Amino acid sequence: MNNLQETLNRREFLQKSTLAGAGVLASASVFASGTSAKRKVAMVGTGHRGTSMWGVAVVKEFSDVIEFVGLCDINPGRAETARKMLNVNCPLFTDFEKMMRETKPDILIVTTVDATHDQFIIKGMEMGADIVTEKPMTTDEGKCQAILDAEKRTGKKVTVTFNYRYSPHRQKLYELLREGAIGKVTSVDFHWYLDTSHGADYFRRWHRLEEKSGSLWVHKASHHFDLLNWWLESEPESVYAQGALEHYGKNGTIRGTNCRSCAHKAECKFYFDVTKDKRLTALYVDNEKHDGYHRDGCVFKEDINIYDKMAATIHYANGVNVSYSLTTYSPYEGYRIAFNGTKGRLEAWVKESGKMTREPYDELMLSKNFGEVEYIKIPQAEGHGGGDARLRDKIFRNPNAADTFRQSAGSRDGAMAILVGIGARKSMKTGQPVKIADLTDLKPVAVKA
Repeated sequence: MNNLQETLNRREFLQKSTLAGAGVLASASVFASGTSAKRKVAMVGTGHRGTSMWGVAVVKEFSDVIEFVGLCDINPGRAETARKMLNVNCPLFTDFEKMMRETKPDILIVTTVDATHDQFIIKGMEMGADIVTEKPMTTDEGKCQAILDAEKRTGKKVTVTFNYRYSPHRQKLYELLREGAIGKVTSVDFHWYLDTSHGADYFRRWHRLEEKSGSLWVHKASHHFDLLNWWLESEPESVYAQGALEHYGKNGTIRGTNCRSCAHKAECKFYFDVTKDKRLTALYVDNEKHDGYHRDGCVFKEDINIYDKMAATIHYANGVNVSYSLTTYSPYEGYRIAFNGTKGRLEAWVKESGKMTREPYDELMLSKNFGEVEYIKIPQAEGHGGGDARLRDKIFRNPNAADTFRQSAGSRDGAMAILVGIGARKSMKTGQPVKIADLTDLKPVAVKA
C-alpha cells in the first residue's frame, strides 16, 4: 500500500472525529469516581504499545477495578489479535464514534499514530470519556491548542502517560534536586543515545514520517523534555535547534521496501527479521493484508523525512540553560545527564542496553564543590526502569494516593513537553530561536505551582 492509500484509509477511519475548541485544566486523576463499580475502559489503537503497556498488563493487574468494553483499530485483523492477547470478550470496532456511542466508556486509552491523537482525545472527551493518552499528546501547536480548549470546554481530563517520571533512579534525581543537594541549578547537560537496534526501528515504522510522528523531536524527545520540566519544576521559555538526516533514509546505498522482501539481506547490517518476534508477527505481519503496513520497513526508504541527529539549547523561565542532543545510531542505548548547581554537580550515565556491561543498578554521582564525591546506587527494574508498573498502579489502583513527587502528568505537562520539540522543529527550519509562548496560549512559568 502506498502513502496516499495509507492516508486515505486513516482519513476515512477518522472522518467522523471532529476537532473542538476552548483553555486548560490542571491534572486530576481520571479514576477517582467515588464508586466501587468497575470503570469501563475502551482503547483506540491496538498496536504493540497499546496491547502491551495498556492492554495485557492492565488486564492482568487491574481486572478487579476496570473492564475493557471496546477495542478499536483501523485494521480489523489487528483488533481481533489484540482481543485474543488481552483475553477479553469486548466488541471490536473500526468506527471510533460507533464504539464510543455503544460502549460509553468512562476512560478512553489513546495509543494510535501520534498525529491522530488529537482527534481521538477531543472526540473522546466530547462523547463523555476521560482520556489516558500515550506520549506525545499530539504533534503540532494547533492540535495542542485544540486539546487544551476541548478539555476546558468539556470538563473532562487528559492524563499523559510519562512513565519515565516513575522510575526509581529518576525519582531519586528529583528528590536530590528538591533537597538542594547541589544548591540552585544553573545549567543541565543532557545527551540521549539510541542504539542501532532501537534507534533504527523508528526509521522502519510510521515514525519515519514527520507528518505522522512530528519527528523524533516530538515522538521521542518529548519524554526527555518532560523529564527536564519535571526535574527543574519550571517551564521552557525558548529553544534553538539544529539537526539533520545524515545516516538513514536517502543516505543509504542499498534499499528495499521491507526487510523480508529485500534482495540485500545478506549485506545489510540493519536487516531485521520480524518473524522471529511472535508478538510482532501476530500483530503486524499476519494482518498486512488489511492495510499493507510493514513493521519491517527499510531504514533507507527515500520517503524518510525525520532527523537522525539533533541538538538544542533550551532556556527555562527560571534561568536554567539546557544543552540537549539525541543520536539515533549509537553502539549502545542510554543517556548521560548532569545538573550543574551553585554548590556542586549531580550526574548519571544510564546504560539501558548495548555493548557496555550493565550493572544490576543505576548509579548517580553527587559531587560537592568543597567536599567528597558520593555514589548512589539505585536497583534496576523492568519496564522503563521500573516506571511502567508504578505509573499503571497510580492510574488504576491508587488514583487518590499522595503524589509526593509530582509524577502525575496532565494536559499542561503534555503540552510543555511537545512544545519544546515543536519549537525545535520550527527553529531548524527557520534558523532562529523559537519562543514557547508564541505557539499556544500557555505562558511559561518560572516555578510550577
